[in-house]
Amino acid sequence: MKTLRDVKIGDTVTVVKLNGQGAVKRRIMDMGVTKGVQIYVRKVAPLGDPIEVTVRGYELSLRKEDAEMVEVE
Repeated sequence: MKTLRDVKIGDTVTVVKLNGQGAVKRRIMDMGVTKGVQIYVRKVAPLGDPIEVTVRGYELSLRKEDAEMVEVE
């Protein structure tokens, strides 16, 4: 399955599933990344960390580790 980390700059994807557990998963969900939401990848830092996305109308930066937990299509 493709994760948010694998998405190219300028692509829009839909969240299929959130992996992870406990507080980390809860934090990602609290930022608005939930099943079915669309995410637009705006920028990726030169070393790949962080990834800047637009979700639910606002800009959000995610670490590589967090982006790997988000399965998309």
